[in-house]
Amino acid sequence: MSNTKNTPQSQSSPETQDSQESQESQNDTRHKADERRPAPMEVLRQARSQLAELTGLAPESVTSFEQTEDGWVLEMEVLELARVPDTMSLMASYQVDLDGDGQLTGYRRVRRYERGRSDARRPGGR
Repeated sequence: MSNTKNTPQSQSSPETQDSQESQESQNDTRHKADERRPAPMEVLRQARSQLAELTGLAPESVTSFEQTEDGWVLEMEVLELARVPDTMSLMASYQVDLDGDGQLTGYRRVRRYERGRSDARRPGGR
């Protein structure tokens, strides 16, 4: 007879223990990175504020919001030129790129249109 306990911990090799410690370390690193990453609503607020400061145009809406490996990509609608009637005002869509901390790294206008116009239908589309 043996007094040795037959538990997984007593049977694990040093390599298994190193692997487990490595996995726990990776999980801790991911958790800490998640804690530093700003919440989506905070990113949205920062993006709106930064775009307005750079362009002098206040975003009216956010039409696209996506998290990427490098940070965030948003598309925002802004009023570029007010006209009367309002349906003739010129609107623009801007793509806004932000890093993982929510800091604006770039933006570009991707479309300009009159407020009262809808998107053109694609051939064969419904």
